[in-house]
Amino acid sequence: MSKIKWVGDPVHSQIQFSVRHMVISKIRGEFKQWEAFAETNGDNMEDAEISFQATTASVDTGSEYRDKDLRSDKGLFQTEQFPYMIFKSTSFKKKNEEDYVLTGDLTIRDVTKSITLDVEFGGIITDPYGMRRAGFSVTGKLNRKDYGMTYNQLIETGGAVVGETINIDIHIEFTHQSEGK
Repeated sequence: MSKIKWVGDPVHSQIQFSVRHMVISKIRGEFKQWEAFAETNGDNMEDAEISFQATTASVDTGSEYRDKDLRSDKGLFQTEQFPYMIFKSTSFKKKNEEDYVLTGDLTIRDVTKSITLDVEFGGIITDPYGMRRAGFSVTGKLNRKDYGMTYNQLIETGGAVVGETINIDIHIEFTHQSEGK
């Protein structure tokens, strides 16, 4: 079976996260600049090799003020010193026809840790332009303090301004050009 190389399609994908804000609500954000690649044995997704890299300075929460804080030296990402967040898979296992478990090494700042994510496989189609597409939804959680992102302030009730748990919510299409196109 031949290897197929897939490339993440930024126009039809979203790399998002959410975190508790002042205990009572959640703030969403996303990364606007990123690259993702997958290599599969034919159309078989199990054991795919997956890599991902996001430009940390592209974080966007809908508030330029908050985004500047996130990017700054006092902030969580410290983007000048740590310009990329990087993921490299170590395992991609099928649970059933549409559910997979993705495990890999995630590097944020200068810390690399193994993370396990749930993946829903939407299938493979050929679009009206002859481009083969594979769709995935990826969810999971991580503790930001595990990656050295410890900045915080306490509010009067004792809770933190920014929660420790980051919820990952990724919807991504990969493309593969059909032969002869």
